[in-house]
Amino acid sequence: MKKLFIGCFVCLLSLVSFAQNSSILKDGHPEHYFVKKGDNLWDISNKFLNNAWLWPEIWHVNPQVENPHLIFPGDKLNLVYIDGKPKLVVQRGEASRTVKLSPEVRLSPIDNAIPAIPLDKINAFLTRSRILEDDQMKDAPYVLAGSSGRIISGAGDRLYARGKFDSDETVYGIFREGRIFVDPETEEVLGLEAIDIAAGKVVSTDGDVATVVLNRSNEEVRVEDRLLPFLERKVTATFYPSSPEQDVEGLIMAVEGGVSQVGTMDIITLNKGEREGLEVGHVLAIYKRGEVVKDQVTSELIKLPDVRSGLSMVFRTFDKISYAIVLNASQPLAVEDIVKNP
Repeated sequence: MKKLFIGCFVCLLSLVSFAQNSSILKDGHPEHYFVKKGDNLWDISNKFLNNAWLWPEIWHVNPQVENPHLIFPGDKLNLVYIDGKPKLVVQRGEASRTVKLSPEVRLSPIDNAIPAIPLDKINAFLTRSRILEDDQMKDAPYVLAGSSGRIISGAGDRLYARGKFDSDETVYGIFREGRIFVDPETEEVLGLEAIDIAAGKVVSTDGDVATVVLNRSNEEVRVEDRLLPFLERKVTATFYPSSPEQDVEGLIMAVEGGVSQVGTMDIITLNKGEREGLEVGHVLAIYKRGEVVKDQVTSELIKLPDVRSGLSMVFRTFDKISYAIVLNASQPLAVEDIVKNP
């Protein structure tokens, strides 16, 4: 979680010429910017660029700066022109240096580096979310009972689970069956959402019954909730914004919270995944579906053109499904609006 890289900006696309590429700079852009605590690279890029996801194209790696691919509170970003091309150059501030808080707790420059996008919005989806095949959930061990009939709710509580446990696995996440995602267009079953409820450690087994002690819970654990082996997943803010190499066109299937309206910084679930070539960092434009109106002259029903109304970035992929964050929205979006190459 601590290695918050904002991207390797060494491999950049060169700007063809200043005349062609100066349009990427926003009118009224600043000539410099001091990085503050709580910033993220997306918001900073919006201050300089018309299209913030193009930030790698103007990032300049300064060999005189330690860790030039990271920026920190206190750093100064200067907009300069190198060979006639606009570039952002980092001038290191004091806050980027190593700070020792105590003999037990130390902060390194990487600990202080700002993320590419707001990690608090996506952290749970990076670390705990699961999309499974239906039989993966059905075959998993399940919660049999709580200790002495108690409601199982928090750290230290004990529960009993039944099923086939791997002797090499002791740490388990506890999940509840969520939505079954079905492609709105093809009706293909794309996966089952496993909702993260809690986590615990198997302390003993007796036949196919295991005793589990909880070390974390988001809500009350229920009988029949399922146990899945803990998956260690490194959390990073490394995102390389780019357009998919091949044409992708999909739909918003769901939005976090179960609502139908979608806005900026909402988490959306897409009906396209790794098999369609989607990767972490891929940027997709969001199009509001055109309304169907009646032609008053011919009495025909005519669908109006789809309207580009937002931008999203994929941050987690599965085989048939992806999670993305809405980076901007010029109007309210909705489930079943369209996503495709920007």
